[in-house]
Amino acid sequence: MSDHTVSPFDPPPVRRREIFGWSCFDFANSAFTTIIITVVYAVYFTGVVAAGDPRGPGWWGTALAVSQIVVILLAPLIGAVADVTAAKKRFLLATALVCSLATIGLFFAGPGDLWLALGLVVLANIAFSLGENLCAGFLPEISTPANAGRISSYGWSFGYLGGLVSLLLALAIISSGEGRAPWTFVMTGVFFLLASLPTFLLLRERARPRPKPPGTGYLALGWRQLAQMRHELPRHRTLTVFFGAMTLFLAGLTAVVAFAAVYATQVLGMTQGEIIGLFVVLQLAGVAGAYGFGVLQDRIGAKPALVISLLQWIVVCGWAAVCTTKTEFYLIGVIAGAAMGSLQSSARAVVSSLTPAGRGGEFFGYWGFFGKLAAVIGQPVFGWVAAMAGFRTAILVNAGFFLAGLLIVLGLNLRAGRRD
Repeated sequence: MSDHTVSPFDPPPVRRREIFGWSCFDFANSAFTTIIITVVYAVYFTGVVAAGDPRGPGWWGTALAVSQIVVILLAPLIGAVADVTAAKKRFLLATALVCSLATIGLFFAGPGDLWLALGLVVLANIAFSLGENLCAGFLPEISTPANAGRISSYGWSFGYLGGLVSLLLALAIISSGEGRAPWTFVMTGVFFLLASLPTFLLLRERARPRPKPPGTGYLALGWRQLAQMRHELPRHRTLTVFFGAMTLFLAGLTAVVAFAAVYATQVLGMTQGEIIGLFVVLQLAGVAGAYGFGVLQDRIGAKPALVISLLQWIVVCGWAAVCTTKTEFYLIGVIAGAAMGSLQSSARAVVSSLTPAGRGGEFFGYWGFFGKLAAVIGQPVFGWVAAMAGFRTAILVNAGFFLAGLLIVLGLNLRAGRRD
């Protein structure tokens, strides 16, 4: 008989189906970022809802930034409450419902309905971003420092596959006749709900409820958590510096996500069908990049993988600023797709490996804080630079975010950071 007795309060071992269920949320929510934020609705908003107004890119970037400001305020609150109540899964379900319904509502925002469209986009993006944080908060519970990179890469790879499927569905809808683009918004909301079902059926809530301080309500606990962040993070120096680097390079990445299709339309004259074809290629490259760099990270370490990915992004921005043909842009898309998957997967795995045990919701609330802060910076900067000085100038400015992030990452010792 073994000397070790398993306590009935110990969480059950992680099974492959649970990791599959967790990955399915990335598969589901990628439809929103792919169709709404990047490929179809960004172009639809600037060209149809804003009726071609040159300020359209600025409004689009500002709306996305406003949604992230709200998330910055709510993410630590929800992360702390979810940890104390062991309710990450229930919060995750709520965000999926809100994002899906708001996305479907975009069907009713036509030409000139600027405020309705912007309001729905802000609401949907708030829910999406909060759900992204909550989903990431499960990673420390279903992985170890030895396999966090690989499991994180499963989620990103599933995400790119979900984006690919949603793109093919959107292409089928748009190709069926004129004026069908709004139906892709309905498809996206339904896709999100249906594809996330395995997450809610298979993923366990492994955290245990924790007693809150006497006389402290949940809202007060959450807001106090936000206030304490500036005291807590300095105790984890490497993670704090990494969050600074992450804010910079994700500022560049969020701008690319928000404006790539608009750039392709307004600068290179690509049609909606050509743009969808481009992003099909990008999604395939993203699957390979997310999985390949996840394996690479587990073998050579997070820092070399991040450096390679950031160098790719600097090349992408520099080349895109001077490219003149659609063929060139397709080639740029392949590099960008691989770099996008690898960058996001590596960053999430680094945070997971540096997160103290049992505090995943809290520290991934911080991860969400800095990720959303990046969007507050990158998206409106790109949008208004593009509106005032042109898209090529905006892309060159955007390259500076990746370069600054790279310089900080080069000075980090991530191995020592695990002992902070």
